[in-house]
Amino acid sequence: MTGTGTGTDTAGGGPTLIASDLDRTLIYSPAALALDMPDADAPRLLCVEVHQGKPQSFLTETAAALLTRLTAAPHAVFIPTTTRTRKQYRRISFPGRPAPYAICANGGHLLVDGETDWDWHAQVRRTLAAECAPLAEVRDHLRRSADPRWLLKVRDAEDLFTYLVVERDLLPDTWAKELADWAGPRGWTVSLQGRKLYAVPRPLTKSAAVAEIARRTGAGTVLAAGDSLLDADLLLAADTGWRPGHGELADTGWSAPHVTALEGRGVSCGEEILRAFARHCAV
Repeated sequence: MTGTGTGTDTAGGGPTLIASDLDRTLIYSPAALALDMPDADAPRLLCVEVHQGKPQSFLTETAAALLTRLTAAPHAVFIPTTTRTRKQYRRISFPGRPAPYAICANGGHLLVDGETDWDWHAQVRRTLAAECAPLAEVRDHLRRSADPRWLLKVRDAEDLFTYLVVERDLLPDTWAKELADWAGPRGWTVSLQGRKLYAVPRPLTKSAAVAEIARRTGAGTVLAAGDSLLDADLLLAADTGWRPGHGELADTGWSAPHVTALEGRGVSCGEEILRAFARHCAV
């Protein structure tokens, strides 16, 4: 993992890490599918998550086949990389070989063969305690400043960060920026994704957890994909990356020389990202 975006393999033949965000990057809720075509032309879908008895997340069947091939490749390591909690992540049933590593809670938890690496988690907590305002302070500010007219829920994630579920149409356009201005000096960052507004400690990053996996595996190259501002650090640290034509990064025009801005939107873009991973891994 070079962290320079040059694509240089500095580890002398180590495996390629494929670190991908999940929601609205690889997997899609019914509301995010964006099937802008006649129903008869829509791709066949595979449900990969059920929640409370209802289908929750999907891949196209073509994307599922590509992911199966990637997870079977001996020279590639697929790493689900998500802001989801461990409980939310474990609801997903991916096709193919189980991932040996997964990153949850935006880097706060590193799973190894499905089990929490508590040493990593303790290291993360020490960093947050030293560099950021406490979670309670940020959560209390959110509760006080949010308007009940558009606030639906306040949730904590793994006692690491917090988020609001909002009525997006009623949320004032300036509110997220005002919150970011308040949170920044306290070591926190803000991300608005669909109906969820996240407040996350700045050192709590996906890229830090990916760097730890690269160290353990001796990885030579890191590929990455993501759609939100919480994925920007991951994309910047990777050798090659992709972002969809939807999401926060697309909406803000975010770019980097080694990150391809795809035009596709919705579930078909998840398939496009997996095709790009497969091409780079020659599988």
